[in-house]
Amino acid sequence: MARLQPVDPNVDFPALEREVLRFWKDGRVFERSLEERRGAPPWVFYEGPPTANGRPGIHHVESRTFKDLHPRYRTMTGHFVARKAGWDCHGLPVELEVEKEIGTKTKRDIEAFGIAEFNRRCRESVTRYVGDWEAMTERLGFWIDLSEAYRTMDPEYVESVWWSLKELHLQGLLFEADKSVAYCPRCGTALSDHEVALGYTTVTDPSVFVELPITEAAHNPKLVGTESSLLIWTTTPWTLIANLGAAVSPTETYVRAELDGRSYVLANRLARTVLGETAALRDTMNGATLVGARYQPPYPTEEGDVYRVVAGDFVSMDEGTGIVHIAPGFGPEDLEVGRREGWPTYRPIDDDGRFTDETPVGFVRGLFVKDADPKIIADLESRDLLLKAETYEHTYPLCWRCDTPLLYMARTSWYIRTTARKERLLEVNESVNWYPEHIKHGRYGDWLENNVDWALSRER
Repeated sequence: MARLQPVDPNVDFPALEREVLRFWKDGRVFERSLEERRGAPPWVFYEGPPTANGRPGIHHVESRTFKDLHPRYRTMTGHFVARKAGWDCHGLPVELEVEKEIGTKTKRDIEAFGIAEFNRRCRESVTRYVGDWEAMTERLGFWIDLSEAYRTMDPEYVESVWWSLKELHLQGLLFEADKSVAYCPRCGTALSDHEVALGYTTVTDPSVFVELPITEAAHNPKLVGTESSLLIWTTTPWTLIANLGAAVSPTETYVRAELDGRSYVLANRLARTVLGETAALRDTMNGATLVGARYQPPYPTEEGDVYRVVAGDFVSMDEGTGIVHIAPGFGPEDLEVGRREGWPTYRPIDDDGRFTDETPVGFVRGLFVKDADPKIIADLESRDLLLKAETYEHTYPLCWRCDTPLLYMARTSWYIRTTARKERLLEVNESVNWYPEHIKHGRYGDWLENNVDWALSRER
């Protein structure tokens, strides 16, 4: 077996590398490798274009090494591998960089500054460090055609995107709908499912157990006679302003429990965890018999067939009380239940995440929703509707660009119906040779299995 030889200390590696690069350049080695393979079986390489509004870093060296390795290998195995460079000129990272320069903080500030001038600065920003990127690419020995690089802001490229959207429309895959989306109130736009996944972090939120006094219970009249309350749990007290219903699991057992002279209804499996060992568990009932019961909401805002218990197969017994408060203007399950029950999509907050004058709850008007939490908790306590308030550490998505907590809101957005191609996507994934192999049925496979329609709208 050959033994590794020690590195010759007399070799000037930077000088040697410069000679290799000069040899490739003077001999047009990259260009000739393409010319000699023209007409051969293609091996397709798409350059995921970088954004040149920032200087390249060591992580870009790593990614470009992989992008160089595979096309070279495939060329050596007799394939034609076109390698066209590109520059990504769109997206909020570019806008955020310009915002830092001009000192704007919100979407309204940009509008006041002037959209045309803001866009001009963005166009200027995305080409600021092209020279640095080209120098790094050449120094690395990355074989890619920089002479005719495409730019996503060029009209020809933009037209190709419109063509793609037209094709999706012709296939019936482009649609507009009201859905609950993850929305960043600072950036003023919804985020895609993929973008949301980039921003999960551990946060501490308020955790409140709130009483909803039962006013009518046809299948369990004793609950009214004992002045019982549904016990709900939430880590977003601000959504209680828009509460229109409560959901239970129709297949679970619920219990009426007494503690300190008060009567609560909650899931039997969670009663001891929430109320402790001193609570007296009295009457049990099936969740289905609670459906239709009515209650007094914490903040009455709507009239009609609202403020009642409904069935929900999404109700979890892992935490909380087994009774979920429903605000159709916030949260995907909430919106689905609201549509099923014919409830309005009540969403009394503006695009900045502040409560509007639409809400009759005066003390929250004008407040950012998270800032309203302490006031709502204090108000519930003053009206004797708060069993307890704690803090809860959990993972929650922040905007991956600005670290603002995302708000799940019902908004009108454009979508690509990717769910209509789910089976085909899963089928094609089976034919892909993944490296490392566990990605196939792991991270990527799980993503395909749980595919949701792509939220396409960006409201910048």
